[in-house]
Amino acid sequence: MKLHLLGGLAALMLVAGLSPAAAQTVEFTVINNSSYDLHYFYTTPSNEDYWGEDLLGDEGILEAGYQATATIGDGSDQCLYDFKFVMDNGAELIEPEVDICQLASYTIND
Repeated sequence: MKLHLLGGLAALMLVAGLSPAAAQTVEFTVINNSSYDLHYFYTTPSNEDYWGEDLLGDEGILEAGYQATATIGDGSDQCLYDFKFVMDNGAELIEPEVDICQLASYTIND
């Protein structure tokens, strides 16, 4: 349910408050328009070679048909991020170079 996601995102927002003043905190809506529940959502600046922590947290799930607000506040000042979504059926979607500075929402489709 949508509430599962909010706990993980709330924890991320607390971490975002600790980031340096020059770094940005970006919020956008993630819309799960797929047939599967989203179990993991990783991001990283496109110029890095590692995935950050799961934005959904330990208990977070974004069920099919729901949406929630995601917050990226990892201390980076980059606009281009890679996204990695892992669905409940094990399918992975990697979306490179998403401009989070211009992003209002991101929709996951089948």
